[in-house]
This record gives sequence, structure tokens and C-alpha cells, in this order.
Amino acid sequence: MRHFFKVASVAIITLFTSCNSSAQKKDDYPVKIDSLIKTTNPRTFNGVVYIQQNGKEKYAKAFGYADFNKKTPLEISNKFSTMSIAKQITATLILQQVEKGTIDLHQPIRKYLPDFQYSWADTVTVHHLLNHTSGLYSDDLKPNLKFKTGKEFCYSNVGYYVAGLVLEKQSGKSYQELVTALFKKCKMNDSFYPTETSSQLLTKGHTIKEEVTFKLNKKSGFDPTNYFGSHLIVTAPDLAKWNECLHNGKLLKPETYKLMTNYSTTATHPIFGENPIGYGYGLRINDKADIYEIGHTGFHPSEGFTAVNLYYPKTKTSVIVMENVATENFEIAYYFEQEIRKIVMNSKLLK
Repeated sequence: MRHFFKVASVAIITLFTSCNSSAQKKDDYPVKIDSLIKTTNPRTFNGVVYIQQNGKEKYAKAFGYADFNKKTPLEISNKFSTMSIAKQITATLILQQVEKGTIDLHQPIRKYLPDFQYSWADTVTVHHLLNHTSGLYSDDLKPNLKFKTGKEFCYSNVGYYVAGLVLEKQSGKSYQELVTALFKKCKMNDSFYPTETSSQLLTKGHTIKEEVTFKLNKKSGFDPTNYFGSHLIVTAPDLAKWNECLHNGKLLKPETYKLMTNYSTTATHPIFGENPIGYGYGLRINDKADIYEIGHTGFHPSEGFTAVNLYYPKTKTSVIVMENVATENFEIAYYFEQEIRKIVMNSKLLK
């Protein structure tokens, strides 16, 4: 009988160990990310990876240097440029004005900018600007639109500049005032609107040339006209706080948030695969994947920053990757962001 209990005990321990080992294998995303970061082909990773779930830190590591010349190690608290992740912040501020009744998404912007010299102001609305269906060219205000407004998706940074002008006019406040108050509300204490003082805190960006040399960008080439859609200063942990605020009802009413995350246009982006996904207001909406996903990227080779901010509502999980490098070879620009996303999507973390 004693022999039977010994055998039974061994069997139970073996079974438990086996099950436990299997569970660990399914949830080994930190090990896989660590291993991925060691990769040097097709390029080298230099940045931070931050994962948060239900307000709790799950993974937080910095790799590489804040300054390639000085070999200063990066830290998770370093401050990066949002690049185009700023668009969702501008969109949120505009939607708050929509709730106050000062902005109508579907009124031509001529109503708000009566002295605007371009004829398209009579047909383009804030809605068109926020979801990139205005037809405006990406980097300039041209009299002629690239296509008929509302018909196609065409990513437009200048569209967010125009939207920002409407925001300032209708709110009666500067973008700096609005962003500063919004960051304070979300307790993003280490994030800032770019000023001469706060810009000194920004981690230096590095442009990786196609011939694998690099250029240290000592100063940002952006100016306030770009900030509405292309450049704010944040830390990765603060960006996770932003996700918690935005996606959990702390900034917008449910019906307004629904406007932001619904979509009437689709577009492709290498981070999310080959198939088109939705574009709401400053957010890409991936409701085609097995796991519902909301996110946006940021990339600017001449500034030297690459980033992705992903959020998974079902498990309240943020996946944030911020690099102070950007390669001129776009084919490998988002390599690590894509691979980290795949690791997380296939992990137990999102189940």
C-alpha cells in the first residue's frame, strides 16, 4: 500500500510539474522578447519595451544607448518623441470640444477658419481631417486636393495641423495649454509639450543611414506647426497611463469614444499585416484579428525615432515600443515592433 502511495505521489508531482512547465512555455513572452532584442539582423534594436496590464507593469526594459557617441545607457524613464502617436492626443482634445458643442465634426472648416485662403475649406470637415480622408497632401496645403474629399484614405500630417488650428480657435486655448492639462489629468508627470526647456529632456534621436552609419540629431527639426500630429515628449510608462485614461472612459463619454474608435475608411500598415484595417480618429482599429487591437505608430527617419503604441481592450493591456533610432531603409524600419507584437499576440498575456 505504501508503495502505491509513493507511485501515486510521484505521478501527481510529475503531472503538476508537467502542467506547470507547459503553462510557463505558453507564457514565456519575456524570454522571447529578450532573445529577439539580441538580434542584429536585419538591424539592431535601441530603445525601450514596456508592457502593462490592468495598471500593473508586466515587462519594462531598456536596451542600448541614449547617446551613441557618449555611450550613455538608455533607461525606461527616458523621454522619446511620440511622432504620429500624437494624433490620438489631438483627436481626443477635439472630441472633448465636440462634447462641449464648440466643434461639429461634420461642418466644413470654413465655419471655424473663415479667413482660410483655400477653396477646399468649404468641403473638408474635421471628420475628414481626423481620419485622413480630406484629400490633403501629406506635407503641404495645396489648393487642389489629391482626390475628392471623403472618398479615399491618404495619410496627411498637414490635415492634423489644420485640425489643430480649429482646436485652438474653438477652445480659446493654445495647444500647449490643452496638452499640459490633459497630461496632468492622466498623471503623465514625465511627459511634456515641446518647449525650449522640455525639449532639453528629450532623448537624442539617431538616423541610421542605409550604409549602416548613423547621424546623431542634436536638436529636433520640428516646430509648433508639427506638434498637433507629429511630436510630443513622453515616456513609455506615461504612454501606458494615457492608454488607461483614453480607453477606460476617463477622457471621453462612451458615445464620443465610440465615434473615435469606429471607422469609415481602411488602410494598410506593415505593423498590422498585409490586409487593410480601420482608421478611426488618430487610431488604427484592428477588428479583423483574432484579438481586438487598437494602436498607432510613429516614425521619422530624419528625427531618429520609431515607435508603436498598442492597446488590447479585452485584457486592458498596453504594448509600447519606443526607439531613439530610425532607419532610412523603410523595409526594416518596424522590424522589432512587428516581432514584439507577434510575440505578445501569441502569448498567454492576451488570452
